[in-house]
Amino acid sequence: MKSRMKVGTKGQVVIPKAVRDIAGIREGTEVIIEARDGAVYVRRAGPPVERYVDYFAHTFAKKPRGGVDVRQLLLEERLERQSHLR
Repeated sequence: MKSRMKVGTKGQVVIPKAVRDIAGIREGTEVIIEARDGAVYVRRAGPPVERYVDYFAHTFAKKPRGGVDVRQLLLEERLERQSHLR
């Protein structure tokens, strides 16, 4: 989807509602703005790094019994990230 918008006097651009809905951007959502190859890209930011630090600190605070299933941990992390995109 493409939209043509004007840049305001303060450099602000309104992201159309249809585009926000597709990208899962709501009021208060942090976005990443990147300039590359003469174009500007806007995308939703991922969860803050502090959240990952808390997650790993909590997860590994307890000594696991037996081995750690890394594939299962990665699957759970992937599913959690996908749930934030909705």
